[in-house]
Amino acid sequence: MTLSRMFRVQQQFARPRVEDVAAAIMTELRGSGVLVRPGERIAIAVGSRGMSDLPVLVRQTVAWVKAQGGLPFIVPAMGSHGGATAEGQTAVLARYGVTEESVGAPVRSSMEVVELPRGETRTPVYFDRLASECDGTILINRIKPHTSFHGRFESGLMKMMAIGLGKHAQALAIHALGVEGLREVMPEVGRQILLHANVRLGLAVVENAYDEIMLVRALPAADIPGEEPLLLEIARRNMPCLPVGKLDVLIVDEIGKNISGLGMDPNIIGRLKIRGQPEPVWPDIGMIVIRDLTSETHGNAAGMGLADIITRRAYDKIDFQATYANVLTTGFLERAKVPVIAATDREAVELACRAAGAGSAETVRLIRIRNTLHLDDLLVSEAVLNEIKDHAGLTRLGEFTPVWDETGLMAALPI
Repeated sequence: MTLSRMFRVQQQFARPRVEDVAAAIMTELRGSGVLVRPGERIAIAVGSRGMSDLPVLVRQTVAWVKAQGGLPFIVPAMGSHGGATAEGQTAVLARYGVTEESVGAPVRSSMEVVELPRGETRTPVYFDRLASECDGTILINRIKPHTSFHGRFESGLMKMMAIGLGKHAQALAIHALGVEGLREVMPEVGRQILLHANVRLGLAVVENAYDEIMLVRALPAADIPGEEPLLLEIARRNMPCLPVGKLDVLIVDEIGKNISGLGMDPNIIGRLKIRGQPEPVWPDIGMIVIRDLTSETHGNAAGMGLADIITRRAYDKIDFQATYANVLTTGFLERAKVPVIAATDREAVELACRAAGAGSAETVRLIRIRNTLHLDDLLVSEAVLNEIKDHAGLTRLGEFTPVWDETGLMAALPI
């Protein structure tokens, strides 16, 4: 197959967004009804997910605590991420722009935990030692569909309490129970933490399809279990998606932890790779190609096993220690398996088209995206263009785009 041209298409998604994020955060915090007494030490829990305006979220929360006379500090709340070390988790926060200099409060990182009463919960209940020793804890996290399961609580404040602040010990305990642990036990652990720890407030964020903050809510601790599922449904309705449900080949220019917990979002590509769990029926993608890793992921290629082919360029950037520390904790080992390695972009695309039984350049159903966060601008093959050309919310930009540059690499995305 000689694929020589593709067509640039722009998708328009609904775009509700907060225009002044800093002001919205402060308004929510001040209106939450939660108070900080002068001299109280407050831990602000920050996770490892790439979030829009994360330093602003943290900085405004720090300022709010200080304005009441409180003494805030930052604790990483990311389970086993960052190589499951205190230093590694501090480094993750720094890569997202969260440092003492940027947010106005020191970062104190430890993997030590204390054990809380477990009640009827099937696992021990752990909580960050540093957070437990202060007067109160504030959570900051994005609410969104999870990459491994669906339930009443997915990625959000409950998971941050249960796994993020439970550190490596809690991550191991919950993930040892597989998907059931995430869907059923994780909320149980979260409720025990609300009963027995010092959580005062959760700052919840929902993003739109353009990776922008569309909603901020400051939830007193008692309100988190009732309000988070409502925010999750808002997040689900505002996710981006591919314009068609059936493809021969999807080319993903970059994967990384700053894009998704699994490098690329299974909710977008329609693959889970979890033993015992049914694969999504939509979208149906024959072959997935990974071209590269983001610089922000620092070699963590968790989720590469969701793809079929990876370029040598991407493979050479993999830090297997960081990748395995992340994936082995979950127990979902398929997601860390190395795909077929192609020497070049051209070889990767040709292998994918052949393996998918795609036929000719005129009939292959192929889409190229930058990553699974940004699906507003993409490149499509002629067959996909013909299918979507009359769809509302889709606009063709220009005549066509060459697939290859003069060196044989895929041409830079014109976006």
